[in-house]
Amino acid sequence: MAPPTPLTPKKARLAKADFETLSEFRYQMRRFERFSERAAKAEGLMPQQYLLLLHIKGTPGRAWASVGEIAERLQVQPHAAVALVSRCEALALVERRPSASDGRLVEVHLLARGEDVLQRLAALHRAELKSLDGVFAIPQIHFPDLP
Repeated sequence: MAPPTPLTPKKARLAKADFETLSEFRYQMRRFERFSERAAKAEGLMPQQYLLLLHIKGTPGRAWASVGEIAERLQVQPHAAVALVSRCEALALVERRPSASDGRLVEVHLLARGEDVLQRLAALHRAELKSLDGVFAIPQIHFPDLP
């Protein structure tokens, strides 16, 4: 038998209230995700395209992201991130630029149209998150002490 890992606690049993808490958290998370999907589609984007724009803009310390960073943030394979960047490039939302400091690196930058769409969608998301204040909280699950 495999030793316990953080994903498989040794004989830890959750109480009914823990399941209720987890269920509520997943429900609220899915509600927000569904809101986000609908908002992106209303702007003519697929949800992943909105997330691509968001992650480019949200890259710490700079105004671009690499394909590898995008893949990590979206939790997709690099080839899927490349295809997504290509689709966004065809819509004039982003552009690829060779890195000035590293010839092996390609930078993905937002274009004006991508910035405009992102600003509108981010404002909607901020309002939705504010409406969830006090409802959408990280669950506190208490595992019994393990021997």
